[in-house]
Amino acid sequence: MNNPAPSRNSPASRRTVLATALAAAGAGALSAAAPALASAPSAPAARPAPPAARRASTQVDNRFWTSASDWRGGTGNGVKVLTGSRPGLVVATPAGSTDYADPHTSRTTTWEYATWTSPVHRSKVPATEAIASWNADTPAGTWIQTELRGTYSDGTATPWYVMGRWAAGDGDIHRTSVDGQSDDRSSIWTDTFAIDAPASGLRLASYQLRLTLYRKPGTTLTPTVHRVGAMASDIPDRFTVPAAEHVVARELTVPRYSQNTHVGQYPEYDNGGEAWCSPTSSQMIIEYWGRKPTAADLAWVNPAFADPQVCHAARYTFDHQYDGCGNWPFNAAYATSYRDMNAVVTRLGSLTDVERLIRAGIPVITSQSFLSSELTGAGYGTSGHLMTVIGFTADGDVIANDPASPSNTAVRRVYKRREWENIWLRTKRYNASGAVSSGTGGVCYLYWPVEPTAAQRKALAAVGVR
Repeated sequence: MNNPAPSRNSPASRRTVLATALAAAGAGALSAAAPALASAPSAPAARPAPPAARRASTQVDNRFWTSASDWRGGTGNGVKVLTGSRPGLVVATPAGSTDYADPHTSRTTTWEYATWTSPVHRSKVPATEAIASWNADTPAGTWIQTELRGTYSDGTATPWYVMGRWAAGDGDIHRTSVDGQSDDRSSIWTDTFAIDAPASGLRLASYQLRLTLYRKPGTTLTPTVHRVGAMASDIPDRFTVPAAEHVVARELTVPRYSQNTHVGQYPEYDNGGEAWCSPTSSQMIIEYWGRKPTAADLAWVNPAFADPQVCHAARYTFDHQYDGCGNWPFNAAYATSYRDMNAVVTRLGSLTDVERLIRAGIPVITSQSFLSSELTGAGYGTSGHLMTVIGFTADGDVIANDPASPSNTAVRRVYKRREWENIWLRTKRYNASGAVSSGTGGVCYLYWPVEPTAAQRKALAAVGVR
């Protein structure tokens, strides 16, 4: 499970989501000049998409820097651009060194660093929210930080906000989000930039991202960043959404893993499997693309545990500030710790968008929240949950690998199209107490290989991802 519309929840309520969702299912700022680090405060042919789906896409703007020309278009200090089949950004001659006091290990360590700052991107959507994501190799002795700074629609600027401190491993730093970031007009809720009062009309008009690449002093080690970017959006408040026309019937063959077979395992990572829907979903899709951890990677897992790769995914997506495995960009970054993988966090506008991706062979990991009465056959309610959409029936119903299942064999589910569509795309809902809560408004993870097919490339471009 994960967090519904994090910008609309306090940090405490978001953490509660992670701790309590699926219980029923289980029963059944750096400155550019001086980056001194502060610790955390505290298939078949299909008809064209209908007009409704095309309209929905105008609520989301994706911008990702990934090509050699993209990297050259930014401002670097101590970095160089790698060219070739997969361009990237690496440390060349460090810009300097700094100390980092890791709030989760109580260690202070000196690191060399280099920085890259993107050009200003003027969003096509004056946004209430933005979520950054990145794809990076971070060998032992290296890590990266991603920050966002924006300009509001009234021309004033936000501070530099930390969107994540990331390492694929956990031996050097503990990967973390940073709480307590706000200028009283916008705030960071774990992984999401959000305007505090959208009804005021204030919006994020433009933004730029800054990467800081760290390595142990005196070495030639370097992280390699292959992609960084953000999804900006302005999804209106809505309890229901229009129905999208059904255009594709196809099912992808995706591995099936249940999070609930891991209940009680490694409770230091978010209380064990009952809260592992996000890494379990990520692992299913990573293996769909033919990647998996090696035996050496899994040597730390108790050999008595089935599906040790799910435990591995939980450990290496774990956000030590959020105290959970449901950080959206951390899951995407984990996927790209495997060979030749791309990943982004974005929003889609309709089930037609999902069908377009399924038709091209790309499964979609979606985030949603619902009462047990709102999703026939689920058998549980949740404040936030991740599952993978792997296909559609001839009638248009959603075929999902739902990790909130009692066993691997029970993971494949068929959910009613209209019910599933509404719980995923809405931004407002009534919770079990009858109070108004929030929904994710179509948040999803997309994972795909570095060399997609022409059809896959076209499908991704159609939903605004390149």
